[in-house]
Amino acid sequence: VLLQVLDDGFITDSLGRKIDFKNTVLIMTSNLGARAIEKEGSLGFQRGAGEVRETFIKNTIQDDLKRTFNPEFLNRIDEIVVFHPLDEKQLESIIDIRIAELNKRLEPKGIVLEIDPEVKKWLVKEGYQPNYGARPMRRAIQRHIEDRLSEKVIAGSLHADKKVRVVLREGQPVFIEEDSMAAVI
Repeated sequence: VLLQVLDDGFITDSLGRKIDFKNTVLIMTSNLGARAIEKEGSLGFQRGAGEVRETFIKNTIQDDLKRTFNPEFLNRIDEIVVFHPLDEKQLESIIDIRIAELNKRLEPKGIVLEIDPEVKKWLVKEGYQPNYGARPMRRAIQRHIEDRLSEKVIAGSLHADKKVRVVLREGQPVFIEEDSMAAVI
């Protein structure tokens, strides 16, 4: 089916209807070559050697693609883009986005969540696995922030119309209501 889309620009569904893909950009992702990227470390931080490493990794990925996919499929791909491991700043941006989404869900309860920078660094250390991208980070936020916050809201230990800061104490995130500054462990 994918070959038909890449070749003809359309597919025909089970009812015989044509679905037009002529003005469509298809983005396919794979973790092929992830080992090569991990083995070579993060790219772009060394001048001169960076281009050589980039070329090496791209060639390694091309070899992996040739071993995995048939030539008729690979011939239809216009561009192969190598995504590099996320850095700490990007991971902290992901945390900010997830916390903003959580704050939208908390809005009806009048709770505003604020994460201290140390907690973000802790979440990055705890949750990031370069081989798996940002998904483990999402799970770490879920487990250490969202789930624990939900338990506290349900238990009634956090109150409406309060700002809740998450700080790091003894190596663990702790929730503190802004007004009282009493730790809600």
